[in-house]
Formats: sequence, structure tokens, C-alpha cells
Amino acid sequence: MKKIIILIVSAVFLMSFADPDANVILDKVDKNMSSKNRVFESEMIIHGRRTSRTITSISYSAGNKQSFTEYLSPPREQGTKMLKLENQLWIYSPSTDRIIQISGHMLRQSVMGSDLSYEDMMDDRKLTEIYSATITGNETIDSRNTFVLELIAKVDDAAYHSQKIWVDAERYVPLKQEMFAKSGQLLKRTTLTDVKQVQGRWFPMNMVYKDVLKEGSGTEFRMTSVKFDQEIPDYIFTKAALKQ
Repeated sequence: MKKIIILIVSAVFLMSFADPDANVILDKVDKNMSSKNRVFESEMIIHGRRTSRTITSISYSAGNKQSFTEYLSPPREQGTKMLKLENQLWIYSPSTDRIIQISGHMLRQSVMGSDLSYEDMMDDRKLTEIYSATITGNETIDSRNTFVLELIAKVDDAAYHSQKIWVDAERYVPLKQEMFAKSGQLLKRTTLTDVKQVQGRWFPMNMVYKDVLKEGSGTEFRMTSVKFDQEIPDYIFTKAALKQ
């Protein structure tokens, strides 16, 4: 009996140090990265082959169904606005004073010459809603221990069929992501740094996106301000707000 008790205690002790379930890890990532709503200001630095340019913006989002972005600078982009409602996307251009709907194959086009497509910006669902996860190993990134997860799409409308994601084992934020086509071809790579605690959650303030099929050094997003669970007026998420 004593040996049985020792074995049971040993098994419980070992289990306490075992890797958690992959989908539990992904759920913790979602709790850090997703929110009821958020408002953030950012700099998007597009690194081309010869030069780089910086675009600043302010964005509002409510869940994963509604988002509104206004570009603030440079003058060429100032006043351009984007509105997402459910699975529809509209862009307002002040130079033409027109509202254009982006749909179909146009969603795969680059946003202002960056490494992100409109499709990337449209899909703001939680990872647990799109993918099933399995743990494939543990690696160290920038002195941080990470769980390496393989994600396979469980919905038909996922932007990427699969992903490989490196999750900080202590803070549960992604530090690196690789996105793949159904054929297995690597399409994009993301690195996430400058992780800070914002309103009780861990959040990466700097993200670099690289379209591996495109020339250039990638597109960097620097969050200059992030606020979660804010009061956002309903009129923000209307087509009328595009021309205001």
C-alpha cells in the first residue's frame, strides 16, 4: 500500500511539471491577445528594398466583428479610413472622396504596400475558433522558454491552412508565428517583441510581419498606445463615420 501511495504521489508530482494541453495554451494566448474591445495607436513602418516609410493610425475594434481605422500621417495617407463590419470591408479615400468595398480576390492585396493583406486585417477571430492545436516541442527564443504549437485550421474560411507558433511558456503570448498554405508552403512570418503588461494582461508592443514571397525587410508595427475594454461610441462602426 505504501508503494502504491508513493507511486501515485510521484505521478501527480511529474504531471504538475508536464506541458499543459495545447488547446489550453491557445486559450490563454487568446485571453491575452483578444478583448471585448480596444483602442490603439500605432506606427506602421514599411521597409522596402531601398527606402522605408512610416504610416501612423488610430484603430478601434469591438470583438472580432467590427473595426475602424483612421490613418493620421503622412499627408498622402491622412484621412484614409477603413471599416470592417462582419465579413465586409470598406475603404474611404479623401483624394477621391469615394467609399470602395474590398471583397473577393482583392482581400489578398497588400495594405498600402505593406506585408499585410486586407485578409490579414479582416480575420481577428480568436485562434481557438479557427485552429486545433498540438504541442510539437519546446524551444528558447530571446532567453524565453516557449511551447511550439502546430495549428491546423478547423474552419473552411481560415486565411492560412496551418500555423506554427512559439508561445512564451510563462506569459502566454506568441513570440513567433509562421503561416502556411494548404500545400505546406511558408507564406508569412511574424516576430513579436517588447512584451509589456497592459491592464493585467501581457501584450507584445512590437510586431514585424514578413511576406516571404515579397522583397523587402518586412513591415513593423509599433504600438504607441493600447487600451482595452474602452467605451467606444456606436457611430464609429458605421459607413457614415468614413466621411466624417
